[in-house]
Amino acid sequence: QVQLVESGGGLVQAGGSLRLSCAASGRSFSSYTLAWFRQALGKEREFVAAITWSPSSTVYGDSVKGRFTISRDNARNTVYLQMNSLKPEDTAVYYCAADRRLDIRVRVRTPTYDYWGQGTQVTVSS
Repeated sequence: QVQLVESGGGLVQAGGSLRLSCAASGRSFSSYTLAWFRQALGKEREFVAAITWSPSSTVYGDSVKGRFTISRDNARNTVYLQMNSLKPEDTAVYYCAADRRLDIRVRVRTPTYDYWGQGTQVTVSS
C-alpha cells in the first residue's frame, strides 16, 4: 500500500510560480510511474504530467508543456511539479498518482492509477 500526500498549493498571481510536492509513504516508489492530474470545478480530471522509471522519461499534457516540469527524488520518496508562467486556467485541485503495473506506460495519460493523494488546491488570480 502506498500513501500519497500533496503539498505546496496556494494562491498565486498570473505569471507566477509554484512548486508542488507529493510525498509517498508505505513503500519505496522507485519502481512506480508517478503523475500529476488536475481537476477544475465542474470539469473532468485532466492529465498534467508523468515520470516513468527505468528508463526514466517524462510526458506532459499539451496545456502545460513548456511551463511545468515534473521530477522525482527516489531517495526522498517525493515527486515534484514545478509550475511556471501560471495562468488563471491552471486553477484546479492537483492530485498526484502512482502505479507500478507494467501497462501504465500505455495508459499514462488516463486517470487509472492505483494510488491517489487527496489533492492540493492551486488558484491563479488574473
